Amino acid sequence: MFRQTRAIASRFYRARYLSTFERHRDTFDRLGISKAGNKGVFDGEWKGSGSIIPAVNPVNNEVIAEVVSGSTNDLDVALDRVSEAQKQWRELTVPKRGQVLLAMRDALVKNLEPLGKVVSLEMGKILPEGIGEIQEYVDILEYALGLSRMLNGQVIPSERPGHYMLETWNPLGTVGVISAFNFPVAVYGWNSAIALVAGNGVLWKPAPTTPLCSIAITRLLEKTLREHQLPPALCSLVTGGNEVGSALASDPRADLVSFTGSTKVGREVGKVVQGRFGKSILELGGNNALIVMDDCDIDLAARAILFAAVGTAGQRCTTTRRLIVHESVYDKLMDKLVKAYSQVKIGDPLEAGVLCGPLHTSAAVEAYKDTLEKVKQEGGEILYGGEALGGNFVKPTLTRVKPDMQVVQNEAFVPILHTMTFKTLDEAISINNNVAQGLSSSLFTNKPENIFKWIGPAGSDCGIINVNIPTNGAEIGGAFGGEKATGGGRESGSDAWKQYCRRGTCTINYSGALPLAQGISFE
Repeated sequence: MFRQTRAIASRFYRARYLSTFERHRDTFDRLGISKAGNKGVFDGEWKGSGSIIPAVNPVNNEVIAEVVSGSTNDLDVALDRVSEAQKQWRELTVPKRGQVLLAMRDALVKNLEPLGKVVSLEMGKILPEGIGEIQEYVDILEYALGLSRMLNGQVIPSERPGHYMLETWNPLGTVGVISAFNFPVAVYGWNSAIALVAGNGVLWKPAPTTPLCSIAITRLLEKTLREHQLPPALCSLVTGGNEVGSALASDPRADLVSFTGSTKVGREVGKVVQGRFGKSILELGGNNALIVMDDCDIDLAARAILFAAVGTAGQRCTTTRRLIVHESVYDKLMDKLVKAYSQVKIGDPLEAGVLCGPLHTSAAVEAYKDTLEKVKQEGGEILYGGEALGGNFVKPTLTRVKPDMQVVQNEAFVPILHTMTFKTLDEAISINNNVAQGLSSSLFTNKPENIFKWIGPAGSDCGIINVNIPTNGAEIGGAFGGEKATGGGRESGSDAWKQYCRRGTCTINYSGALPLAQGISFE
């Protein structure tokens, strides 16, 4: 009995104290990730000549694995190889491209849970959200498959007899994707799926803190491309820091640069790309607001707010940052939210029942503390939370503020929800619009007149305008993006595919004569 007890204790000890990599070795082995020596550059071959960067588990700040990152020299070679691969890819019929994307989709589905687990381990979001992120990539690949039978322009009536006008949509060439840590897979998926179906090659520069996610995804894409006798450099990868991202933004071989990140950095990326007359898609800061009217379903609103403000530990670009509540229902709603917040389980994102994992880095914890200090300095009140819990963990927090406070004007990428009151819908809309950012917004109401004012010209000035759903949880069928300091770009659904194409207006004269437009005679 004693030896059996010791054996059980020994197994528990090993399971508890083995490194993150060893505990999840089966997952990493399946996805081709090793403890050390992972190559962070793929341009048809796996390599890397940059520094070694660690992939860190934000739960305990333990190094999961090491990656040999890319350099600007690696980027230079990769851009040439993407361009060469794209020349073959663009010659495929669009439906044939769709079949390749379908195969990519199937490869992701077969590895859905292992990929989701790597997202959770490296980024810190809970496992259902990690798996959901891979599912989002699956969904956009299915959407792109549909587009492969639907990409079309239009026929335009010509004012000249014997003439035919139409639009053409052809690939740009190379799309550079600079993705952020908070969605280390999905943002790349939105861009690459649509870029590929439009006939482009893709070069991915992921966030330096999530290299394992990008390596795992790229390995699956490589295998799929090889199986279809296509050059795997079509989906290239160069990991690394700011120097690689800056070089990609400034390189004219990147016909389009899609950047997801802060408004501060995105402003500079936009200037650099525009300076060389390239194209850019910018998905930047959010500072999103949710308005609660006095006629709405308060229970529905409370459930939506909890997920929107606490999900992904407040690290979504669509996280609700500002809660604007009608003064007559404010106390009732706050009572519900404080109770709900007190029941949120905080901990290891792979543990069942956990709703809030860690912040991604220790720097984010400092931003959390700094924001709360600013709330106090400006006369705000902390209603719930306000505690750093050790390591990268913090308690989701509710504050009471006034709309004109400076702390409300800029978002902190942490789980802090600033609450405030209003008297009229016009006042609430003004508060919603009175920030520099304009990504996502929500209104909870049951009155049609409120709904149509909210979505109309005098309503929300954001790119995403929701009713009776939270600010987050965007579907892939709609164009995703925002206005003002959010950047103005659009990704994913609707007609966002047009941004990845070179648009041409084509006029064909089959008349044998040469009539001019506007009735001009020039004989």
